[in-house]
Amino acid sequence: MDPRHPLTPSFSSSHSHLPQYLQSLISFQPWSSFPALPLLQISSCSFPLGCSLPPCPLLAFPGVENAGETALGYKREKTPEEIERLTVDEDLSDIERAVYLLSAGQDIQGTSVIANLPCLMRQNPAETLRRVLPKVREVLHVAGVEMQLTAAASFLTVLQEESVSIHTYAHSFLQVILLHLEHRDTGVSNAWLETLLSVIEVLPKETLRHEILNPLVSKAQLSQTVQSRLVSCKILGKLTNKFDAHTIKREILPLVKSLCQDVEYEVRSCMCRQLENIAQGIGTELTKSVVLPELIELSRDEGSSVRLAAFETLVNLLDIFDTDDRSQTILPLVKSFCEKSFKADESILISLSFHLGKLCHGLYGIFTPDQHLRFLEFYKKLCTLGLQQENGHNENQIPTQILEQEKKYISVRKNCAYNFPAMIVFVDPKNFHMELYSTFFCLCHDPEVPVRYTIAICFYEVSKLLNSGVYLIHKELITLLQDESLEVLDALIDHLPEILELMSTGGESSVQENKLLSLPDLIPALTAAEQRAAASLKWRTHEKLLQKYACLPHVISSDQIYYRFLQRMFTIMMTNNVLPVQKAASRTLCIFLRYNRKQEQRHEVIQKLIEQLGQGKSYWNRLRFLDTCECIIEIFSKSFFCKYFFLPVIELTHDPVANVRMKLCCLLPKVKSTLKIPADKHLLQQLEMCVRKLLCQEKDKDVLAIVKRTVLELDRMEMSMDAFQKKFYEKDLLDQEKEREELLLLEMEQLEKEKQQNDGRPMSDKTFEKKRRDTKTPAALPKSLPVAVAGPSSGTSSTSKEIKKSKLIRSQSFNNQAFHAKYGNLDKCTSKSSAAAYTPSVSAKTSVISLTDNSFRTRNANSVPASFSPNTPLPSTSRGTGNSADAKSSGKDAQPRKATLKSRKSNP
Repeated sequence: MDPRHPLTPSFSSSHSHLPQYLQSLISFQPWSSFPALPLLQISSCSFPLGCSLPPCPLLAFPGVENAGETALGYKREKTPEEIERLTVDEDLSDIERAVYLLSAGQDIQGTSVIANLPCLMRQNPAETLRRVLPKVREVLHVAGVEMQLTAAASFLTVLQEESVSIHTYAHSFLQVILLHLEHRDTGVSNAWLETLLSVIEVLPKETLRHEILNPLVSKAQLSQTVQSRLVSCKILGKLTNKFDAHTIKREILPLVKSLCQDVEYEVRSCMCRQLENIAQGIGTELTKSVVLPELIELSRDEGSSVRLAAFETLVNLLDIFDTDDRSQTILPLVKSFCEKSFKADESILISLSFHLGKLCHGLYGIFTPDQHLRFLEFYKKLCTLGLQQENGHNENQIPTQILEQEKKYISVRKNCAYNFPAMIVFVDPKNFHMELYSTFFCLCHDPEVPVRYTIAICFYEVSKLLNSGVYLIHKELITLLQDESLEVLDALIDHLPEILELMSTGGESSVQENKLLSLPDLIPALTAAEQRAAASLKWRTHEKLLQKYACLPHVISSDQIYYRFLQRMFTIMMTNNVLPVQKAASRTLCIFLRYNRKQEQRHEVIQKLIEQLGQGKSYWNRLRFLDTCECIIEIFSKSFFCKYFFLPVIELTHDPVANVRMKLCCLLPKVKSTLKIPADKHLLQQLEMCVRKLLCQEKDKDVLAIVKRTVLELDRMEMSMDAFQKKFYEKDLLDQEKEREELLLLEMEQLEKEKQQNDGRPMSDKTFEKKRRDTKTPAALPKSLPVAVAGPSSGTSSTSKEIKKSKLIRSQSFNNQAFHAKYGNLDKCTSKSSAAAYTPSVSAKTSVISLTDNSFRTRNANSVPASFSPNTPLPSTSRGTGNSADAKSSGKDAQPRKATLKSRKSNP
């Protein structure tokens, strides 16, 4: 092969993606000495499909089939001997082929057999144990690292799959595992050890005593190798939970003490880390009398890794010790660690900063005021470690040391950010402003991304702990929203709805007003964050942010959403190239529309959806229109969809693009589920007529196939009735609740307009009206709630005024109802729907409308964006008196209109 040929592999590049044995072949063997392997013969040596042996790795790399070529570029002929050596009789059974390959095959073939040992055990366990496993034992004595690692993994898989009984497994496999525990290669030894530790979990007590514990006594002696003693430490930690306290005290604890005093620091450190498991197995009394003295001694060890292991074990065992042990023994040790960490033992800084939260919790209540203050100051110092001048590097350090020190300091500050919520509990949230606010500020403005990322993850926990004092960290929320790193933003927005909810209520669910008015930078920060995410390549962050924006109707006013976010959602839907982002924007826009307080704005949005998406020139926009309609069916009531979107949707049956018609056909069952009989009988007839036309006139075979399946599905669907049916009672009830809230929005808008008109009267009229209300308003109504009057007293009955008054009170009381955890349930609103009916259901709790006083603010007509056309009539269908609220709001009777498909055309 020509070296310049595009399929010729470049072996000068990195081979980290290749298997280890192939790397060694490529790196160390000249290609002239590498045997030319006939690939077809190798593949014919594979096991049959039942065993699923992996093919030869050489097949995965173009050009390697010509591995017989030398560096000079000529081919060497394959000798008959080489072909014969790699050829296996295809008539052999699985067991016979496995035995043959283990006996006379190449290493790669033997490794493949061992990798498929679990498969052989499932198919024929008796023959595998009798014929194959003895050959595996023989091969492992001289096997290389790759085969050893494969065998350890296969033995573990056989155990997990329970192909044989525990007794049979112990008899056949356990000795092989124990034999290779002390392999000279550390990776192989650790692999066999992990397998053994898993086996110990299921072995009976007697087997453990005879096969593992008794030999362990000799393996843990100083005369054995370091590797043998390290393995003994880990096995002892696992065995403790398998025996009673008497056996542990008599047979295991003497070995533990001996290994804790081993001459090698690696052994002492390893045994120290197992003391936690041993303490949990022997109980509190033995822990205090045996384990604690050993830990105290190990904490003063000359080896830094031993001291670190002792410190971490002490922290993990704090719950076991009583108050006296903590105050008299552990607290002095902790103080000593803290003092030495800056002076002589910086190796413990990272671990100390990571376990700081556990220490605060475990030692809480035993600190004196002075100790409490000193511990808090120590934490503050760690939070700024490496940022202050005195913590910087000196001139005698070389660049490598400086870099390592900076990495260490970054890890310490990151751990401090992780433990910040625990420190708030330590100082009490009431003292946050005085004690920890400056530290929190530093962590939020840290120059390193990992630190800011960690504090962004903890921001929600901090907000919950501060409760009514959450306003103190408003500015830090804005800072993190404006962070230049999208990783920080991504971490923050995971709990953005909950954070904004806490910010808006000040941590108190009974607060009447929206407190986010005191945070004017929030909306610019949110919009800037979305624009940064949109400009990046991290579309998943952008998608997540748009999904979280669905909480905004609860925290900012309807007008603010309309003028600052709605237009942006339209732009994303029409211009963004990432489909999940477009769908997220579409769903969020539907939620904005659902909780919009002004009918004029709602009509403008609906009109724009229909004209720019449903009737858009791009078929891509028309597909997004169908996605939006699917969200509308889930979020809004059936009557809302039928009134505004039913006709525009079914008009797309005439769309010139097959993909649009195909997507519409998939949506038709959900569209039909929005109809109620007999009120929507005329809409049902139009739907059936469109489906019949599709069946008769459709020429695209893919669309026609979907149409036929859709017709069968539509025929099986049962229609909802105007009256409640037992079968659809829950779904109809939820739909009625959504429709009631939509009507209530219209009524509240009318009442608010009347209230504004009344506020514009002369002062004498206002005074008279107030006196009249005071004499007629029931005492049970809250005096702080505003009451709107429809008009002059002479023209309105007291009963109608009381009804409107109660509706306005109901509207304003929605401010106190939690929405943040409910809007998210909209994503799950179809979980209760049956597959046949396609009737969306939203939990009754999700129907709470978040209405804030700020949403009643009106804008001048000149401030309406030019892209909206409020005067354009909307296509609508009527459901009798079901939408009488529109008539109330407009002052005219709502008349049903007949709409035909001929009057509307869709553009390609």
